[in-house]
Amino acid sequence: MLVDTHAHIDYFEDSEKVIRESLEADVGRIIIPGVEPETFDKIIELVDRYDCCWGSMGVHPSDAKKFNNEVANRMIELCKHPKIISIGEIGLDYYHDKTFAQLQKEVFEKQLEIAKVLDLPVVIHDRDAHGDTFEIMKKSGIKKAIMHCYSGSLEFARECIKKGWLIAVGGVVTFKNAKKLKETVEGIGLESIVLETDCPFLAPHPFRGSENSPKYLKLIAKEIANIKDLPYDEVARVTTQNALKFFDIE
Repeated sequence: MLVDTHAHIDYFEDSEKVIRESLEADVGRIIIPGVEPETFDKIIELVDRYDCCWGSMGVHPSDAKKFNNEVANRMIELCKHPKIISIGEIGLDYYHDKTFAQLQKEVFEKQLEIAKVLDLPVVIHDRDAHGDTFEIMKKSGIKKAIMHCYSGSLEFARECIKKGWLIAVGGVVTFKNAKKLKETVEGIGLESIVLETDCPFLAPHPFRGSENSPKYLKLIAKEIANIKDLPYDEVARVTTQNALKFFDIE
């Protein structure tokens, strides 16, 4: 069994088809991240409907302007649901628009505080903001974190791992030009890696450019096995163990 630690199932019109195909592809657990307040109810609906789905609550840095006390209180309330198991995806994104970076930092800090109060792990979005992301997380004292869609260097990955955080590897690792990510995967231990698709985005080769799905997760695991010269079954077993332990699910 594989675990997709980051799949936007709420973005699909036919979620039932996506779930069915995922189960057929041996993806037995799927974590659906929160992005904006408008999606929270959909996530609850999906985790209630499908046994294989769990969810997170969070406001994406690009949507930081939507975060307020009312949203924070709603997140806290929804986290009482037994299948809401983390805070995310939260963090910083300086790639598209850095004009409200200070607001992103403030919202990030507030959501990390929610995670600490609720004793929940966090799923971190960090794009072109490695230094600030690391400093804010370090200051918060957060213990359990997944660095989603990892895009940093091998050295930065090692610094994150020293803090006990996990590195999430997705379809980008299958791209021919993903030299930095391949180097990172080769240079860190399998015990620090979890799998993700970030679907419907970032489909792995040979489906790059098309709609992604958890059913392609095996392609990511196979590429990691190739890079690290390990049996596929070992990559599947260890990354699944890592994810189940991190999210504290069966």
